[in-house]
Amino acid sequence: MTLRVSDIIWESIVDGPGFRCAVFAQGCDHNCDGCHNPQTWNKYDGNSVDIDGIIQNMRKNPLLRGITLSGGEPFMQADAMAELARKARAAGYDVVAYTGYTFDELMERSACEPGILALLEQVDLLIDGPYDKHCRNLNLLFRGSENQRLVDVKKSLMDKNEVFLVKEEDLFLQV
Repeated sequence: MTLRVSDIIWESIVDGPGFRCAVFAQGCDHNCDGCHNPQTWNKYDGNSVDIDGIIQNMRKNPLLRGITLSGGEPFMQADAMAELARKARAAGYDVVAYTGYTFDELMERSACEPGILALLEQVDLLIDGPYDKHCRNLNLLFRGSENQRLVDVKKSLMDKNEVFLVKEEDLFLQV
């Protein structure tokens, strides 16, 4: 299976806790004013990459803790991203995903788009919400604006009535 990517950063320390591989999805309909990755918006740009190739390259680096799915919007390619996340977890990596949607919006969409739930089920930490330049805060960990949240996906999926947030100070212990 392949997915469309803008870029892959094989060694990142800014896209989630620990040493990570960051996969930047190509395609995003949010078009957030002030986005730092506007080159990812057009879903027809970028490159097609093989999911197994990503995992094979990750395995070459024993220092990697996990994979981060960023973008663009990873949930626009939910089926392929779910497959990548499943294979990353099977290889022993944790999974972080960024999205311009809120967790609640993703849950609503998952009723018609089962790939969204399949992807959420593989994600440990979700950074949700669109970037809002009016809420910009450079002191936040792993996010650019104060409206974006750090969501504990496993807990939130178990309790359908509440979104469980992760405190910044607990991030390095929980994921």
